[in-house]
Order: sequence, then structure tokens, then C-alpha cells
Amino acid sequence: MEADNEVDEITQYKVKQVWDDSFRKEVLKSKQPVLVDFWAAWCGPCKVIAPYVEEISEKYKGQIKVVKVNTDAAPVTVRRYEIRSMPTFVMFEGGQPVARFSGASPAGINNLIKQIAKKNDDLIV
Repeated sequence: MEADNEVDEITQYKVKQVWDDSFRKEVLKSKQPVLVDFWAAWCGPCKVIAPYVEEISEKYKGQIKVVKVNTDAAPVTVRRYEIRSMPTFVMFEGGQPVARFSGASPAGINNLIKQIAKKNDDLIV
């Protein structure tokens, strides 16, 4: 039954879920900058910040791709990017991590976006 609850936690979000087997295609090969939200179903702060992540996804649609990675379901990706706390947000550009922030703070997420906007003239912040 616990697995069913975890699936419910995952499917309630509109932001695209990415797994170990789809991370390369969805994040590393993306033409757009990608904000990755590393989260867990049991993480209280992850649930608190989730609506803001959804908001950011809509606000920057077509400019920044936003995806979520459930840390319990993507152990290879979590190890590769040394994710040790949740939520952790990593901004990728050109297949490389360029900035990261851990915590459930809208200001922290906004700073990641501002960092990437400085490099991209076509990004409206």
C-alpha cells in the first residue's frame, strides 16, 4: 500500500517526472536550460515548495524546462549529482549542472533562474 501512496504523490504534480532512464534525454540533451527539482515523497519541505515549482514551470514555459526527480526512484541520478538533502534544485545548461540550491525557498529558486538569465538574453525574468 505504501507504494500506491508514493505513486499518488508523484502523479499529483503537473511538472514532468524524470527517472534514471529518461534523465539523459529530458535534461542532458535539452536545448533549453533545465531546472531539476530533486525531491522525495516523505520530505515535508518538498511538499511545501511543490506549488511554487509548478508556478515557475508555467511562468517560464518555453524558456526553462522544469522537471522533478524523485530521489527514492532515481538512485543512479541522485548519486551522480551527489544529492544529499531535499529539496535540491540544480540548473542544467548544455547538459551540465551550472548552479544548485538546497532548501524550500522561492528566493533560492529565483536566484538560480537569475543566474541562468544573465547568460541568456532571450530569457525574461
